[in-house]
This record gives sequence, C-alpha cells and structure tokens, in this order.
Amino acid sequence: VNENMSAPPSSTYFSVKCSPNVQYRITPPPAKSGPIPTPFNGNTVLLLTMDTASEVENDSKVKGPVYLAEISLDVDADRDGQVERNNPNKGSWMWGPNGHGAILLVNCDSEHTCRKSLDSEHAEVTRVSDLKDMSPMVLRTSGPAKLPEGYKLTMHISQGDAECVRVFRTRSTAATLGACVAGSFVKDYPLVVGGEDLSKEVPCLWGNSEMNFYVEGLRFPDKDFEGLISINLSMLEPSSQGFPETPIFTDKVVFRVAPWIMTPNTLDPVEVFVCRTTDNEQFLKRMRRLVENSGCKLKICPEDMNRGDRWMQDEIEFGYIDSPHQRFPVVLDSPRDGDLQGFPYDVLLGQDFGYVTRTAYGKEVSSLDSFGNLEVSPPVTVNGKNYPLGRIIIGVAFPTATKGRNMTKVVQDFLWAQKVQEPIALFSDWLLVGHVDEFMTFVPAPDKKGFRLLLASPDASYKLFRGLQNDGHGQAKMFDGLGAEEITVDKILSDEKLKAENNYVQSCIDWNRDVLKRELGLDDDDIIDLPILFHVIENRAVAYYPDMVNMIVLGKNLGIPKPFGPKVDGRCALEAEMTSLMGGLGLSCTYIDDFASYHKLLGEVHCGSNVRREPFSFKWWNLEM
Repeated sequence: VNENMSAPPSSTYFSVKCSPNVQYRITPPPAKSGPIPTPFNGNTVLLLTMDTASEVENDSKVKGPVYLAEISLDVDADRDGQVERNNPNKGSWMWGPNGHGAILLVNCDSEHTCRKSLDSEHAEVTRVSDLKDMSPMVLRTSGPAKLPEGYKLTMHISQGDAECVRVFRTRSTAATLGACVAGSFVKDYPLVVGGEDLSKEVPCLWGNSEMNFYVEGLRFPDKDFEGLISINLSMLEPSSQGFPETPIFTDKVVFRVAPWIMTPNTLDPVEVFVCRTTDNEQFLKRMRRLVENSGCKLKICPEDMNRGDRWMQDEIEFGYIDSPHQRFPVVLDSPRDGDLQGFPYDVLLGQDFGYVTRTAYGKEVSSLDSFGNLEVSPPVTVNGKNYPLGRIIIGVAFPTATKGRNMTKVVQDFLWAQKVQEPIALFSDWLLVGHVDEFMTFVPAPDKKGFRLLLASPDASYKLFRGLQNDGHGQAKMFDGLGAEEITVDKILSDEKLKAENNYVQSCIDWNRDVLKRELGLDDDDIIDLPILFHVIENRAVAYYPDMVNMIVLGKNLGIPKPFGPKVDGRCALEAEMTSLMGGLGLSCTYIDDFASYHKLLGEVHCGSNVRREPFSFKWWNLEM
C-alpha cells in the first residue's frame, strides 16, 4: 500500500510511529547537521509501505495491528458560513479581513414563550430551533470500519472553558433537523462536554463518515474571560502494564465568543419603545406621528407593566450579536432595576431576541448606572486607527474626585471586555441626574464624517439671547402658555447667579468637548453647539428649559423636546435656531411637548424612549486589532 498525505502547512518536523510490519522511507533523506537533521522542505515525502494490503484490522496477512486513518475535527474557520474540511488555521484565532478562527454565540435568547428562561440555562436541546443559535462543528473520519481494540476517540475541554461552553452531538449521522420529533430532542442531541463534563468518549463511525456537533456559548467576554474557547479531540491508546491511556493524536479547534455590540444614532431605526403613563397622552400622540413618518414601529409599554416608571432609556440598551451563521438582537438590562425591571426579561426576551445583564452585588447603584449614561458614537478614525463600529461612551466622576458617583464596575468591565467598541469615559457627575445624554448626542450628516456631534452650550444660548435683546426683544417671554412663571430675555441676561452657574456648566462641557475631539478624532467643524441653559440644584446642574440635545433620532427625523423659548413674531426663537442648524444637514425637526410629563421630572424625550436599530453591515471579526 502506498498512501500520499499532506503534512500541515509550516511543518518542519514530525515523528513516525508504526508497527514492525510497516516500513517508512523519507525522500529525499534529510541531511545530518550534527545530532539534529535539517528541517523538511516543500519536496520532502514520507512514504509508508506494507507488502500486502489488508481489508480488515489484524487479518492473517500481517502480524501485528496496522492502522492508517484520517481524523479531522472541523469548524467554520474561514467564517463563510460553511464548515470546511481540515482548515489548517482552525486551531487558532486571528482578527481582521484575512483572519481566521470560528465564532460562537452566547445562547442568550429563549425558545420558550411560556415559563421563559435563557436557553443557556438548560444543559439540553429542547427545540430544534435552538440549534440555529449554536455553531456547527463536524467530526470527519476515513479509515477502516472500526478502531483497533481498546482505542477510542475522546472530546475534552479545560476546566476553565467548561463554564463557558457546551457541545451537543447528533446521536447518529442519520439524525437531521427534519427527522426530529418533539419528544426526542434531548436524546437525539446528547450533551458531550460542558459544565461538569470535561471529557467524553465520542462514538466513532468509520469508513468515510461525518458526525455533527453543535457548540453553545454560555458567557459573554468579561473581565475574567477573554472570549476564546478551545475544544480538543484525542485518540487514546489503550492502557498497558498499569499505565493510563495515552493520547497518540489530538486535533484542536478554537472559537471566539461574539461580543455584544451597540448601535449608534446613524443606523436605521426598527422599533421605538415608550411607556404609557397617566399624564403623557399628548406626548404619545406626537411620538406616534413621528415614528410613523419615520417608517418604523412604535411599541408602548402599558401602565400595568411599567407601574409609573417612564424612563425607558434608563432601563435598557439595545445591541446585537453576530456570527456567519446567525445574528439576533440582545438587550442589556441595566442594574438600576426600577419599576420597569421586568420589561426586558418578560417582554423582550424571546426566540432570536437575547437578554444579558450585570448585577452590582453588594454595591450601591447610582443614577450613573442608568443607560441614559451609556451611548455609542458612529464609526470614526482616530490618528489612523479605525473604529468601524464606533466607540462606547459612558459618564463617570471627574478623574480626581474622591467621593463622586461612577457607573458600577461590573458594567464597565463588561463593556471594556467586548473589545470592538473601545469605551470613552466622560465627566457627567456635574449633572444632578448624571447622564451623558443630557449634554451630547449624534445625528447623521450627508458630508464630512457622516455625522455631527451635538453639544449643549450655555455660551450659544447667551449669544442667542443677547442678539434678541439687541434687536429689541428683551421683553420676549419664556414658558409662554404653560401657566408657569413667564421669564423675559432681559431677566435671564441680568441674572448673575444663573450666569455664574452656566459658566461652570460650560467649563464642564468644554472639558468633555476636548475629550471627545481627542478620542473620536473630531474637528470643531464636526461639532454643533446647541443653545441650552442649565441651573444648579443641590450643587449639580439640570436643564433650565427642556433640553433639546436630549432628542430621539429616527433617520432624518428628529424628535426634540419643545423648549418653550422666547417668541419673536409668534415663533419660538430656540426652535427657529435649532431648525436652522439641523436643516443645514437635511434633518427634519419635530418638537414634542414633554414639559409636564418628563422635563419637570428631570428627563426629556430621549430619557423616555428607546430605539432598536438595524445592525452594522460591517462584521466585527474583520476588525484590525
């Protein structure tokens, strides 16, 4: 018998082990260089021969066992959605468009509509649809009809990986998705490794055969888990003379768990979520019209679910996970746990809609743990480094503060561990509520970088008001028609305490402006200053009138808090300025009255809504890291 087989790419040495009845010869023979032969070159051939062919193991033609087989544990290492045969790069993982390595999803959705729970919490396959959320893996073998006596194949993982992954297999090659019936899922797809099962013998079907496996991710990357998982398949030689079984061959594949990815305002909206309360019917009417004009769906959380908690933005953040074979949205549940705490799990979690949360055990949760304090930029390039998925933005205490509020560490650790949207920390503790969405947002733009950063600016507000005063409109009144105290432009400009407070606010925003310019690679032309005033309560700032930067962005349509600014010729001067600034970008402004139902409760339109958006077309594994 002559058998031609290729050595793995980049091999320079390998050993040969065979029975006495098999001969081997290397051509051309390696040259000797001291005690170590020279490495093989591309023309080196290893020839295995035996005088008489055997059709079965241990027949009478050859004395002693002779065994020659091909064993390959295969995954989608080239990330094209297909499990290719024996990819030479399957045992490692590399980022980039020319990278390699298989991808694994955390099975964090729920195939059950009743008695909901995460699929990853069950060490069994209960529905055929669950297999789509797992990564395929194939054992391919060719050789004689059975292994030699005492030899076996074993799949094994490390103890560290055991809490991060499970592997299921089909009971036989005949088991297919279409052949399953409801009562037989568990027995048709037995667990191989995961949890307490670190290794298990794999039944081997020889000849030219394949066995399908399904790999399930259990944990997202985090501070203590980089996201890489190795699965090994070894052939074991039987024990002899009191020695344990010995591995004579091992094949390895490596997966990386897909990160949770946030979506910026520049991506198309799919669904808008708001709460119904006893006092926001007019708000809902305006939101409904805006959402319909934007071509997406409005989902209203009823009062019996939200129990008066209207802050949809603070409770959740929408994102998604992606792989070559499957992609679905995943909601991150904040640790604030207000009266909306049941909404993400009870309502959003479902088939192909995942759920993840981080709990600050033993730690006091502050307002900065609400997700109005969690945003993401559009894609940027900074000093030659590309961030095609943007960068996460959070608010924290000033770096030198010793008693300031911060986003809880478990959430920050989770965000940093996802790797693909490297976070930026801004100073937001100067605000009473403390959220970054109170002084910044992003909107799409047709030129430059494809977006603009909008920043609240007391300086821009004072400039506008001084212009009104100089034009003879000093007696124009704020808050017209609200039944509140009507304050004139002259009174605002003469209020020295208010001016001092806004000087402080402007300095805080300017500090953040410099950070954003540096970390996002922005120029002054990429930033638009919006005329917004603040005042100070309990040594921290809140918006003086409805905070226009706290808007909802739905494509080219903006839902902006109605500011109730001074009227000139029957038109609000603040609305006129905002409409002019946004109109230059081709954006349409809808002003929503949230004064009583949100602003007086220290929130605005963005705080009271949330948007699920289309995912990026860019694939995260193509990042150059």
